[in-house]
Amino acid sequence: MLTVGLTGGIGAGKSEVARLLASYGAILVDSDRIAREVVEPGTEGLAAVVAEFGTGVLAADGSLDRPRLGAIVFADEDRRKALNAIVHPLVGARSAELQKAAGPDDIVLHDVPLLTENGLAPYYDVVVVVDADPATQLDRLVRLRGMTEDEARSRMAAQAGREQRLAVADLVIDNDGPLDALEPQVRAVWEQLRERAAQA
Repeated sequence: MLTVGLTGGIGAGKSEVARLLASYGAILVDSDRIAREVVEPGTEGLAAVVAEFGTGVLAADGSLDRPRLGAIVFADEDRRKALNAIVHPLVGARSAELQKAAGPDDIVLHDVPLLTENGLAPYYDVVVVVDADPATQLDRLVRLRGMTEDEARSRMAAQAGREQRLAVADLVIDNDGPLDALEPQVRAVWEQLRERAAQA
């Protein structure tokens, strides 16, 4: 089994890279999706978030109001750390369960937005970083995700810098250009991962 940590700044195109690698045969462990699952209604995760942040972070149907919680934690470093202290251990435990279910010849791809920030690079056999210029990230967040420029800059500032991410990379995918330039790069990375898996 080869474990791969995939990361990249918000708006860099990491999700598209993860989708492509999964389509080639990687077993995808999506930390963002798991992070949503562990705070669904009825979970201990949601109960812990409400205990920490109050019922004001709940929507009318009892689910987590993500935009409201996001507005709190992206404006205050200490509140973000408090949220991470609740969610990250739950995500880690679930990710480990999913990896354990994989076969010995599988390539297990962990899609981890905060891999660099949380010092997780040593836990993977290979770290793949999806890289884009900060100006490209900002443009995508405003144009494609509908964020204001201030919101986008706040989200970007809450993450590791470009140099920090590249410092932990074993393989880098440059996603500064158009989408059709991405697929050949991802395919080449997949072939490298298969070679490494065969040698493991």
